Amino acid sequence: MRRFWQRAKDEDHKSAGEAAAAAAAEPVPMPEPDPTAAAFFDVDNTMMRGASIYYFARGLAARKLFTMRDLAMFAWGQAAFRVRGAENAEHIHSAREAALAFVAGQRVDDLVRLSEEIYDDVMADRIWHGTRSLALQHLEAGQQVWLVTATPVEVARTIARRLGLTGALGTVAEASDGVYTGRLVGNLLHGPAKAEAVRALAQREGLDLSRCSAYSDSVNDLPMLTAVGHPHAVNPDSALRDHAKEHGWPIHDFRTGRKVTMVALPVAAGAGALAGGVAAGVALRKHYRT
Repeated sequence: MRRFWQRAKDEDHKSAGEAAAAAAAEPVPMPEPDPTAAAFFDVDNTMMRGASIYYFARGLAARKLFTMRDLAMFAWGQAAFRVRGAENAEHIHSAREAALAFVAGQRVDDLVRLSEEIYDDVMADRIWHGTRSLALQHLEAGQQVWLVTATPVEVARTIARRLGLTGALGTVAEASDGVYTGRLVGNLLHGPAKAEAVRALAQREGLDLSRCSAYSDSVNDLPMLTAVGHPHAVNPDSALRDHAKEHGWPIHDFRTGRKVTMVALPVAAGAGALAGGVAAGVALRKHYRT
């Protein structure tokens, strides 16, 4: 009797499974890969709330590789720069020198490992879900999706991998035998340099920039935004918002309210903010060592 009921139950399960399969809708066909289109996303305040380099410094401080006093000065430097509200060659040069002073003599593998740990500990919760959804839409359409940022390329690649994106373009520090030399390859990937990187990648990958999209929060990224056929403003600053409205660009704002206050989080304003923060931190570290 028990075997009889078991066979009956198995038949019921089989019938239910066959009925469900028969009633299933036709699968939605996946789009064909689009090899000539791609999307380019800025990171700070576009893909992530706040400044990725700040989070990286915060993670280093938690591991005793960067003091909390340095971190406080880092935040102060970014805030002070934002109040001044302008970038210039001196700020960008300071950012470059500060970045080089930090990485010189460090092993590339160590920086990659630290960036992965720090992303998981500090950065993952700061990703804008709305921006990530935009990136996923491009991936689902069979397009490449790249991050483009002044952040060190090792950190940028970690963010891209964790988000399942194609890759990342970032500031490249020279290395020899797996150790940073203290020199950059080129300069910080900022402003017009981002547009040049996008053009170089497009040539390498066979992309048609007129069919590509770009996303940023900052008017400093206008060179990159105007290099593609489909520019978008994401959580834009006032200057970019005005430009986007004037030119009919899509505007995506994932913040709660027009004026957003980030708790204990400085907002990066590009390479100048990096200079204000990192240079202050490096200078303070040297002061206390002496």
